[in-house]
Amino acid sequence: MTVHLRDELLGVTLDLNYTLFADLPVLARSARLVNGGSQDLHLTHAMSLCLDLPDSDYEMVHFSGAWSRERWMKVRRLEQGIQSVESARGHSSHNHNPFIMLRRPGAGEDSGEVIGLSLVYSGNFLAQVEVDAWDTARVTLGINPFGFDWKLSPGESFQTPEAVMVYSDQGMNAMSRTFHRLYRSRLARGQWRDRPRPILINNWEATYFDFTEDKLVSIAEAAHRDGVELFVLDDGWFGARCSDLAGLGDWYPSRERLPNGIASLARRINGLGMKFGLWFEPEMVNKDSDLYRAHPDWIIHTPGRRDSHGRNQYVLDLSRSEVVDCVYGQMAKLLSEADISYIKWDMNRSISEPFSAALPPDRQGELFHRYILGVYSLYERLTANFPHVLFESCASGGGRFDPGMLYYAPQGWVSDDSDAIERLKIQYGTSYCYPISSIGAHVSAVPNHQVNRITPLATRANVACFGTFGYELDLNRLTAEEREEVRAQVAFMKEYREIIQFGDFYRLRSPFEGNFTAWMAVSPDRRTALVGWYRLLSEINGPCRRLMLRGLDPDLCYTVDGQRSHYGDELMRVGLLVTDSGAGERQPDERPICDFDSHVYVLKA
Repeated sequence: MTVHLRDELLGVTLDLNYTLFADLPVLARSARLVNGGSQDLHLTHAMSLCLDLPDSDYEMVHFSGAWSRERWMKVRRLEQGIQSVESARGHSSHNHNPFIMLRRPGAGEDSGEVIGLSLVYSGNFLAQVEVDAWDTARVTLGINPFGFDWKLSPGESFQTPEAVMVYSDQGMNAMSRTFHRLYRSRLARGQWRDRPRPILINNWEATYFDFTEDKLVSIAEAAHRDGVELFVLDDGWFGARCSDLAGLGDWYPSRERLPNGIASLARRINGLGMKFGLWFEPEMVNKDSDLYRAHPDWIIHTPGRRDSHGRNQYVLDLSRSEVVDCVYGQMAKLLSEADISYIKWDMNRSISEPFSAALPPDRQGELFHRYILGVYSLYERLTANFPHVLFESCASGGGRFDPGMLYYAPQGWVSDDSDAIERLKIQYGTSYCYPISSIGAHVSAVPNHQVNRITPLATRANVACFGTFGYELDLNRLTAEEREEVRAQVAFMKEYREIIQFGDFYRLRSPFEGNFTAWMAVSPDRRTALVGWYRLLSEINGPCRRLMLRGLDPDLCYTVDGQRSHYGDELMRVGLLVTDSGAGERQPDERPICDFDSHVYVLKA
């Protein structure tokens, strides 16, 4: 439905576009402004949604953090004045996500009124709630007006990003499942939208920049023997890339490191019976690169001022079509020459000194938005011309994990922090808006490379399996017993990944509230469920513990791990017994408990 508004004095037409879904409690809204007058206009605000609420009796829930601790759940009561979250970094950012909730006090996971608000956009955003002196609330969501100034000449139009609103009177779990279904099946697209994700191994934490072709193949061979399906070569394969000081922008194989090129390596990986994937960071450039030496004016920088680097790199000005064309040409050449099935698209720094050499002074306020449109244009060309490729978005982990990316890349690397215990909070917070099929999660080495923590191999897998699942280590370094455990993990994931990634997801116990975390996934027919249970620190002589399950058929009888049986209503009202030897004496056939313990219960009707 479109509502047309016109200002006859200025000659401006505003089209408000509304989409209602017959099968989901969802309203999507965007706006298109057309300058039908005779003078230039300057658009300084581009809000996609404005919602007035008759009272302010809500809690605002947002998901904030920083690199390696993205999307931690934060709750505050609405008060008179303005409360907001935003990004002005050129991307949606690690710090705040373009998604908020308004919930009634007392609303929980399974009861109470909740409004979820999400912006389908990957750039600077503002999510704001203003409460006036009479306790009415106004919610606005859209492009951040900070630094935004769009010149609209006669005959031109401007389209805002789409905002999505979901309502639930059955708590946050119901709201989340609506977002999951919507973004999984109506926003994501392409050949990989409805397909279970391949189990992969990524070489980054196994080798960093220190690898040869034979070393990579050795890692792939071990992974193939354990049932892994996809090998991904990460950073370091191109140009003069021996460290993060050089090479970005030169997307051709390093003949020193890979003398036979990418196509040869891909053939060797394919010869094992595995698919091959490759890492790119197409939006960035090092000054020590052929691309920068040829086009120093292609970076985003302010003339006459010092160029600030981040991670020794600079941001290419993708608001310029010639820059997008150059990057596309390099990537398309490789994708045409080599059998590449997967691309990990990284982006490792924010925009600073926002100035484009291609824009006149009165259009510099357009740079941030034009940059994101350039990113989308590059994605659009690549996904259209190479539809078989599975794209995974990444931005130093979860720095651009948003619905705008999901349209092009149906999964994203949720955080650079691969520690299983840290991931409990990150993945729990991410699940409030984003489907499990979109959450990139891997089993990494111990001690963990981010927090130096040692966690059991089982727990690392039990966390990662509630995501796309993969490994980020060298399996050749594991013991025979650990390799056998990995084979069992891979077989388990292959059997149940479709339920985990495309079933109904329920949060049961929050890592933000105590020593335990729990969640579960239920098959569409409700005959199979997987319950993830996690304990940070072990306990002695603790209480009997039960976990109230959700989403089961109350009239079906379920076996738990192939042993004891319970009806669905019992498991949902009385609970699943999760007590172990932390509550009393350990039985002879019971495994010992430990810190960072976990278990995935399998329920079958």
